[in-house]
Amino acid sequence: MEEKLKIKLSIADRVYPLTIDPKQEEGLRKAAKNIESLAKKFEQNYAVRDKQDVLAMCALQFASKIEQSGIDRSESSKAAFERLKALDDLVHSKLGE
Repeated sequence: MEEKLKIKLSIADRVYPLTIDPKQEEGLRKAAKNIESLAKKFEQNYAVRDKQDVLAMCALQFASKIEQSGIDRSESSKAAFERLKALDDLVHSKLGE
């Protein structure tokens, strides 16, 4: 069994101590860095001073990307299914079935 790793992540001027699996470290550090970067952009571009508002805007931004990605994948899957169905119909029509 792998040993747990203790790390500290800084987000919005707060430090969060976490105990994680070592394989999670890179993803968590990248996520924290992305949140920090986006929070700074929101603070600069929208003159938002309340950290809770900034973090809510970050959460919305990241969540909407995930949701949109799911929608896009669903639409791509549907289009691929339709193309495969058309190919299947073509093959069956040529084979006389």
